Amino acid sequence: MTKVLESFKTDNSYSEFIAEVKSSIQNERMKAVISANRHMIILYWKIGSMILEKQKEAGWGAKVIDQISIDLKQEFPDMKGFSSRNLKYMKRFAECWEDFEIVQQAVAQLPWRSNILILDKLHDKESRLWYVYEAINNGWSSSILDLQISSDLIHRQNHIIHNFSNILPPAESDLVSHIFKDPYLFDFLGTDELKREKELEMKLIQHIEHFLLELGQGFAFVGRQVKVEIGGQEFFVDLLFYHLRLRCYIVVELKTCDFEPGHIAQLNLYQNIIDDTFRHSDDKLTIGLLLVKSKNKVIVEYSLAGFQKPIGVAEWKQQMIKELPENLLSDLPTIQDIEEEMKKEIGMKKSKRAAK
Repeated sequence: MTKVLESFKTDNSYSEFIAEVKSSIQNERMKAVISANRHMIILYWKIGSMILEKQKEAGWGAKVIDQISIDLKQEFPDMKGFSSRNLKYMKRFAECWEDFEIVQQAVAQLPWRSNILILDKLHDKESRLWYVYEAINNGWSSSILDLQISSDLIHRQNHIIHNFSNILPPAESDLVSHIFKDPYLFDFLGTDELKREKELEMKLIQHIEHFLLELGQGFAFVGRQVKVEIGGQEFFVDLLFYHLRLRCYIVVELKTCDFEPGHIAQLNLYQNIIDDTFRHSDDKLTIGLLLVKSKNKVIVEYSLAGFQKPIGVAEWKQQMIKELPENLLSDLPTIQDIEEEMKKEIGMKKSKRAAK
């Protein structure tokens, strides 16, 4: 190992290269004082690009990164981030984001830890870019980004069944549908099956911070079992929110059963009442969100037809269910396969004993 590292030091090409890297670091240090994170990310991208380019050009192997780490630590003892592991991340970072404009305009706005999460957990450019923009637009910390990637948000957001496009202007409809998701994951509720709406409602309120996090940015909690009166009768809205970005109330109706067409009529009634009693002249139409245990897409779509209030229907799940890909399932042994293997193993052991 030491001989390999020494060979790099005597290589003129390497000496010129490490001097160039050091110069790049010196140039960026002053900028980093003004805009620490952005310039640090750009610096990391530049270092990673330089390593990539030089490895291709000079044919250096992976061991060169260990030597680069040693030299940079010696030259900049007061700076962190030059471990071999981090330099390898810089190289992967540059490989992942070939377009420097994307790095400047978007990726550099995220902390390095968030960028590492994206590198480690996502494996295609489209998904990576989607989470980059979502993290920027929603101000996610690294831990929240980790949670959203783990919960597969990209495949849940904007998948709700709704009638928004029939009720709202196109631009507003797109914005509203993007805010909702399907299914909603309430894994923070534990594993005990919830059979009553009141029980589900109480559990969500007890975990209101987790609930708001799953709903998404912009939801402000107004109240639970909000009493409204009309025609001499009292009605109680399960959960009422106000969305700061949409500028409207959102009625959330909870069901611990499968979807039924009558649920839409009930939710529509609550929306009408909220519009008449809570809605300010500057507020937009109240949106309804119906959360059910399961639904039939065709029945939901037919049930929504004709209603003049914006309504979305989604499922809720207590646990995060990760399904194995079909091709992987086909490779897994069946119970019969395992039993046959056990019989063969027992038979082989008996044969060996008999031979002795």
